[in-house]
Amino acid sequence: MEDTSENSDDDTPIKKVLVIRFSSIGDIVLTTPIVRCLKNKYKDCQIHYLTKQQNISILENNPYIDKIHLYSKSVGLYQLIKELRKENFDYVIDLHKNLRSLRICLALHKPSETFQKLNLKKWYYIHTKKNVMPDTHIVDRYFQAVKHLDVENDNKGLDFFVQEEDYIFPNALPLSFQEGYVVIAVGAKHVTKQIPTDIIIAICEKIEGNILLLGDINDKIKANKVENVIGARVFNGCGAFSLTQSAALIDTSNGIITADTGLMHIAAARKKNIISVWGNTVPEFGMYPYLPKDCEAENHIFEVKDLKCRPCSKLGYKKCPKTHFKCMKQQDTEAIAKIANSWLLTDNA
Repeated sequence: MEDTSENSDDDTPIKKVLVIRFSSIGDIVLTTPIVRCLKNKYKDCQIHYLTKQQNISILENNPYIDKIHLYSKSVGLYQLIKELRKENFDYVIDLHKNLRSLRICLALHKPSETFQKLNLKKWYYIHTKKNVMPDTHIVDRYFQAVKHLDVENDNKGLDFFVQEEDYIFPNALPLSFQEGYVVIAVGAKHVTKQIPTDIIIAICEKIEGNILLLGDINDKIKANKVENVIGARVFNGCGAFSLTQSAALIDTSNGIITADTGLMHIAAARKKNIISVWGNTVPEFGMYPYLPKDCEAENHIFEVKDLKCRPCSKLGYKKCPKTHFKCMKQQDTEAIAKIANSWLLTDNA
């Protein structure tokens, strides 16, 4: 059948669309298929994106976005809405679905659509331990918001764009890392999502190659402890690189070991080998690595099954509510390291 989507673009009244997602890193990356498919469906349409000011680096290199609008407390919601009204959008896609985004949608007086957040089902799963979640990734749920615009998923995965100047390797790392290395994401927004220091050390002790630790400045002390135990095979990059530089370093790695965090989704966008290690959250919430079906990258999920206390939250806590933190402390470090070693051996063969 002949594809008539290009011809229909010229006739569409959809000339300017606003996509809303305020935070966080991973959640914003998960919205990128919507942006790409909107732009490819309506090639003359301007795609605008509203997010928090601190998240601009996630989107500023995205060629499918024509303009980024930034929310901050210093600007204020009233002033932001005033500026957004001037754009005269044809449609608003709310991919955050909170009170702030709802207020913006109502204030713009334009057609808008959102998605099923499934918070009630998540609550039920957390409190009864009975999984009533649909077997659907959140990316596919996001596409409910553009169904009325006849936009379909192209199944090409996530996007995270890196500029040539972000590729600072090999200058940024020791010379031996040119032979290959594995990335470990040290931190996460919530402690009960993070891989504990002793578990990272146990994994590193079993990896037979170089290891780059990535995270922000708040993860540096934790990473220092790992580096002090393991030695020269470990390079502490926490707080040393920007988000886009970290993405470039993931790009040139053999793969990443990561908790349920933003770097996991960035690695999926860059089509890299992934070992995701799950603590208090579960993949069934629909936030697991989203890779295209034809992608050659490996995707391994590690979680401690049959814990009566898991999942305990849809987000996370500052500490384990049960104090034992078995969901992370009982991870199979031997199996995790074995997979990481296979990546290093394959690329060095």
